Amino acid sequence: MIKYTKHTLKKVEDLFDKIKYIIRYERGNFQSGYCIVENRRIAVINKFYDAEARINCLIEILGNVEVDIETLDDKEKNLYDQLTQVFKAKEEGSEEETVEATTAEENAEAETTPVTPEN
Repeated sequence: MIKYTKHTLKKVEDLFDKIKYIIRYERGNFQSGYCIVENRRIAVINKFYDAEARINCLIEILGNVEVDIETLDDKEKNLYDQLTQVFKAKEEGSEEETVEATTAEENAEAETTPVTPEN
């Protein structure tokens, strides 16, 4: 598991530098806390986020972009593997939450559906 510290943030930023992504911390109206500039390998992250939120945004971005693992050294590969495991765990967790929420909504609808007597 990774620690959400400024030191870890620096390591993740260095990893992005290695895969030729530019990270910019800017102010903006972001839906998810970050945006990817179209096909320019620039990630813009909300500058008001703390280290943990920045790392989470970078993990999400890393999980959605293609990375040439051959260009990474052993330490960077290890960090990349850790970050992708965190991303996959979060994705699986959000899928389970979605299924649970859908089931709860269906149950609520079933309880509130009026029953009408047939003539």
